[in-house]
Amino acid sequence: MASSVSQQAYNSAVEKLAAGTGSATAAQLATIADEILSVAGLLRAQPRLRRALTDPSRAGAGRAELLRSLLSGKLSEVTVDTLTTLVAGRFSTPTELLDVTERLGAEVVLRSSEKAGTLADVEDELFRFGQIVSGNAELAVTLSDPGAPSSRRVKLVEDLLKGKAQPATVRLVEVALEGFLGRSFDSSLTRLVELTAAKRDREVAYVTVAKPLSDADEQALAAKLSDLYDRPVSLKIDVDPSIIGGVAVRVGSDLYDGTILRRLNAARQAFAK
Repeated sequence: MASSVSQQAYNSAVEKLAAGTGSATAAQLATIADEILSVAGLLRAQPRLRRALTDPSRAGAGRAELLRSLLSGKLSEVTVDTLTTLVAGRFSTPTELLDVTERLGAEVVLRSSEKAGTLADVEDELFRFGQIVSGNAELAVTLSDPGAPSSRRVKLVEDLLKGKAQPATVRLVEVALEGFLGRSFDSSLTRLVELTAAKRDREVAYVTVAKPLSDADEQALAAKLSDLYDRPVSLKIDVDPSIIGGVAVRVGSDLYDGTILRRLNAARQAFAK
């Protein structure tokens, strides 16, 4: 995500935010998240501001005061204090400031969801929405097009998810539309699924099967992977008949491919030699 110096700035901002929101409600945290993400939007649109706020020739206190002068009276005090703490730190590049601000905003969305008791729902809804998008070429192109007006894409997402998803899910999909941490839309969704799972202290396993698993098979696979990775595992299952049979599992950079399709392809390559 970031260099060691920007990670230090991020950690300081997280500590400042935690100190100021210890008794905050889910709704209050959601408002703070919106404020932080609005500043991320400002940084995305204003490269000159990013450069000014990461200028190594200017003292950290000076950078913090510059941001405070822009935000005071417009955002809550806790948001202003958190973000001025952030920019007082050091960054290797101006883009890192945008990245850590986006990450901080997403983290507060997740804290809001955790407070509301909806983290597991958000994790599953993000994954399912990603599957819906990947299965609809027209929708995928529309949502991934950076040239399309952001407001139109946000409206489309809100129409698709209205009454069907948690508010935190909708907000995180909107974050993905902007290209979370510089990623593509689908990659942003994947990263946000993983961050949500990590908030629940879980590993994500992406499982591809030719036909749906029974509940017993799902539980057995989850238990086996949990033992292997020494922590609870969330299964994200994709049904793809083209693999013919077997199962493929990806956890992080680890890939276990026991599909019949892989075996057939390996056999074809062996015969072709």
